Amino acid sequence: MERTELAEALRSWRRPSRGPAASARDYIVEADPDKFMARFAAAVAGTGEVFIGNPSWGEAESDEVRELLDESPGETGAPGWLMVPTGGTSGGVRFARHDSGTIAAAVKGMAQHFGLRQVNAVGVLPLYHVSGLMAWLRCALTGGTYFNGNWRKIAEGRLPKLPETSDGWGLSLVPTQLERLMRDNRAIDWLRQFRVIFIGGAPTWNTLLDRAADAGLPLSPGYGMTETAAMVAALRPDEFLAGSRSCGTTLPHARIDFTLEGVIAVTGESVFRGFFPEQSEDRTFETEDIGELDALGRLRVFGRRDGVIITGGEKVHPSEVESVLHGTGEFADLLVFGAPHAEWGQQVVVAYPAGRAPDAERVGRAVNAELAPYKRPKLYVPVPNWPVAPNGKLRRAEITHYVLEGMKPRPA
Repeated sequence: MERTELAEALRSWRRPSRGPAASARDYIVEADPDKFMARFAAAVAGTGEVFIGNPSWGEAESDEVRELLDESPGETGAPGWLMVPTGGTSGGVRFARHDSGTIAAAVKGMAQHFGLRQVNAVGVLPLYHVSGLMAWLRCALTGGTYFNGNWRKIAEGRLPKLPETSDGWGLSLVPTQLERLMRDNRAIDWLRQFRVIFIGGAPTWNTLLDRAADAGLPLSPGYGMTETAAMVAALRPDEFLAGSRSCGTTLPHARIDFTLEGVIAVTGESVFRGFFPEQSEDRTFETEDIGELDALGRLRVFGRRDGVIITGGEKVHPSEVESVLHGTGEFADLLVFGAPHAEWGQQVVVAYPAGRAPDAERVGRAVNAELAPYKRPKLYVPVPNWPVAPNGKLRRAEITHYVLEGMKPRPA
């Protein structure tokens, strides 16, 4: 697909322009969905690079972006012109290069996998995240209907009435949103009308999946990321309701392989074209996830090899949080990791040697000033007999085991 074809598909969202765009670079930082779609559609109709920013970024992230953009002049007419934000694999702000070709491949593969002629979706995820963006673009490229849902209203019980469509409706949720809706029987009835409910963005705990299956919800747990233009594997609802708890089979546009260490590698035309400002023609991306394909060809993901925490659908790199905490001078040593959380999937936890309590006010000021809200630790745990190996390295397994054991509920 050419860029002009994508621009044409987005024409109905584009507001009239007062003149031709002169810039070789558009930077969109917009939380309001309607404003985002109008600005995005107008930017795609141009010829320059399009960057998507996250409105929740703090001062540190914003400075990173400014520095990154200042180091590279804007280009026009080049592949990989759409820059989608991602935490990448090494922390900090990174932009994955996409374009109309990678997007079209992802949309076509998804529609084929689920047997959809048109994709109709209720959008409740932020459009500046790949999952929310792709929900909209699937509708646009297949001639379907995109209903701009308001998550706050839906969570409060104001559930929109949807018209009937030949291909049904889809909905993309993160686990925390599903858990919130399943507290309300009216919301559960509303969810049953969907043809497919995509669930992803963070690990989904089995108790939640089992509750959804018991309620007859057409869930589709899947696997994908910013670098692959969202899903590359997905479980169909009938398989989910039949008892499978995997991430499903590979979509037609992708191939999933594994390194000798069991790390998932994705090959296909939806794979990004490198991290900005670099360009890459390599159509294979080695992820940070460990997994395998079962006897039925369904993907199972066991966790991340890099320790990245995924909380509420956002990536948090422990090293970034540790750097801020070390900078306060309040910790002789520390370890940041993710612990299970019933609502957010994981929460950011800090373990430190017992004996000297840090100044909570000083730590709080640093954390609030330098980290986005989702990156801020939710729990600080002192650990006695701080375990350090003879070579000076922390015994991470012992520390995490101590903390997680202490978090388990105790019998009354």
